[in-house]
Amino acid sequence: MLHVDIPSVAEIRQLAEVQAPGCVSIYLPTGTLAADSAQARIELRNSRDEALGILRETELERGRLGLITEALDDLIDDEPFWIYQARSLAVFVDGDHLTSFRLPNELPSRVDVSDRFLLKPLLRTVTFAQTAFVLALSQNAARLVEIVPDTAAETIKVPDLPTDAASHVGKSSIKDRAPSRRLQGSEGQKVRLRQYARGVDQALRPLLTGSGIPLILATTQPLDGIYRSVNSYPGLAPRSIEGNPEELSDQQLAEAARPILDEIYAEQVQDFTDRFHTYASQGRALTDLSDIARAATAGAIEVIAFDIDAVVNGTVDELGAITLEDTDTAENYGVVDEVIRRAVRADAGVLAVRADDLPAQTPAAALLRFKL
Repeated sequence: MLHVDIPSVAEIRQLAEVQAPGCVSIYLPTGTLAADSAQARIELRNSRDEALGILRETELERGRLGLITEALDDLIDDEPFWIYQARSLAVFVDGDHLTSFRLPNELPSRVDVSDRFLLKPLLRTVTFAQTAFVLALSQNAARLVEIVPDTAAETIKVPDLPTDAASHVGKSSIKDRAPSRRLQGSEGQKVRLRQYARGVDQALRPLLTGSGIPLILATTQPLDGIYRSVNSYPGLAPRSIEGNPEELSDQQLAEAARPILDEIYAEQVQDFTDRFHTYASQGRALTDLSDIARAATAGAIEVIAFDIDAVVNGTVDELGAITLEDTDTAENYGVVDEVIRRAVRADAGVLAVRADDLPAQTPAAALLRFKL
């Protein structure tokens, strides 16, 4: 099982608020095996050395440099932390705090030192993590399967997850037709299935709440409709995997889940595109990065979509004017990254996408709250 810490919107906004000398952002792949973890620790140590070298060149105050060094060393030496990892690790440290997230996406290694944190790679995880849970649910069994890219699907243990409908409601069979107030016949069966579904939902809450990971249901009617009627998790996918899940292996469920995950991403992109055209007719849609930077500075962006691979070296001043540069330095933090940071600080929605999914061949597109 992956041990993920997908950041909440509030946590991302808190990182976006930080602006001070010596902000270090580190991304590195980790992996879930012991050997992967050992290699990741070595890579974090190398990333630490790279970041400290840059900080020394910027002549960061010695006391703050020492605090950053101490925080990174503590994380590297934290044995229990390295036992449980996901596919990537993101670390943000500035001398006052160190924040880390274990992410389900496989992100490339990167070290960034500036006066603010690099959040763009992190936002890809929030937008589309490429991982999911499949709830295989039938009257006779319930299991939760974790789906992760390039890794075999596996059933994970969920405390207090009901094993089947009958035992959960204290019956030998939910088809028991013995009179018991109103619980008899087909109507009584539905009531017991609803009790069973509610028990499953309650058992999943500690694992799912706040994760943002899609939950895909694999079941048949009437249990499909019954579970959806009691579900409390907002990340439940609208389409289910059809067929009896008892007859499907974990890997077969994973293969059936992939198209549904693709649909979820495609629907997000299509929704943004449709809204973009509507907003454009009202003069409230932008694709020019200079215009988007000014809008972000003014707090006018409602939703921004950006190319996850776009790199535009430069800075954005306090009025939102862009100055482009040829190279990436500690003072030159990246235009797209800064625009996103300002948008997040103003509670804008953020969508990290592929270049082909943007409505124009630009690094970003934005929907405005009001016309500028």
